[in-house]
Amino acid sequence: MDRVAKLASQKAVVIFSKSSCCMCHAIKRLFYEQGVSPAIYELDEDARGKEMEWALMRLGCNPPVPAVFIGGKFVGSANTIMTLQLNGSLKNLLKNAGAIWL
Repeated sequence: MDRVAKLASQKAVVIFSKSSCCMCHAIKRLFYEQGVSPAIYELDEDARGKEMEWALMRLGCNPPVPAVFIGGKFVGSANTIMTLQLNGSLKNLLKNAGAIWL
């Protein structure tokens, strides 16, 4: 849990992902298209990935990926991020975290 919290606070946007997950790919692409350069941690390529996956599930992220942190705070997974994008709230979160300027 401590490792997840530490990694999540190191950049304005952090995404915990799996390289084989299509929803993870879609969420990463959404951020890239908005000009955000998130820190991405591929759990299936990390020696401690399974441990981090359990920590994300304890945070309430089920399925555990994609898990998105903005400004060091857990925002949610794919459904939450897509909802925020559709209702226009995501851009404000990104601005407030310093991930985008416009």
